[in-house]
Amino acid sequence: MQPKKNEKVDLSKNSSLYFVIGLSLILLISWQAIEWKTYDKSLYGYEALNVEDEDDEEIPITEQIKTPPPPPPPPPPAPEVIEVVEDEEEVEETVIESTETDEDEIIEVEEVEIEEEFDDVDVPFAVIEDVPIFPGCEKVSKSERRNCFQEQMNKHIRKNFRYPEIAQEMGIQGRVYVNFIISKDGSISNIRMRGPDKNLEKEAQRIISKLPNMTPGKQRGRAVRVPFSIPITFRLQ
Repeated sequence: MQPKKNEKVDLSKNSSLYFVIGLSLILLISWQAIEWKTYDKSLYGYEALNVEDEDDEEIPITEQIKTPPPPPPPPPPAPEVIEVVEDEEEVEETVIESTETDEDEIIEVEEVEIEEEFDDVDVPFAVIEDVPIFPGCEKVSKSERRNCFQEQMNKHIRKNFRYPEIAQEMGIQGRVYVNFIISKDGSISNIRMRGPDKNLEKEAQRIISKLPNMTPGKQRGRAVRVPFSIPITFRLQ
């Protein structure tokens, strides 16, 4: 017996392709059905918008008012009429007499005494006429009193000299410049020191403060204040 089916015809040959096509169509139809939307047209009616003329804002036309300028000030009053009066009064001329004198004329001149005041004047030791007299120099001639004063001053310093112990321990030495004033009564005042150390300055002040009262210096016969300065050397041996 011969078979009824044709061997060349195979129905299952493209079955997978057809299955995929059919599945795709079903999915497309399903997606369209889900996304399908309907709207109520009655809710979306449009009405005409009437714009009335009343909404237009009328801008008033303004006019700038010009202020007239102020009136000019009134003119100044006319000056009064000035009457010219003739000067009838006689003016006396001032006569200036010559100050020149004749040779024969005698002029009397009053003598005027000029008093010089030396109350607050300090006369340096180097230029004073009469130097202060150190005790012990009274019998020395006037020309030798300066040298005598210097010698007595050096003797006084050597006699009262005492090196400060603190300065010795610290090895301090140097020169102290001492300035003082011999007053009009012969006393020593206004002692000032300038040196390398305060201890040396105190010792120099102590030495000068022990100076005795002297005969004050005189300028033109009057007692005056005499400033004097002397250096005191402190040296370690």
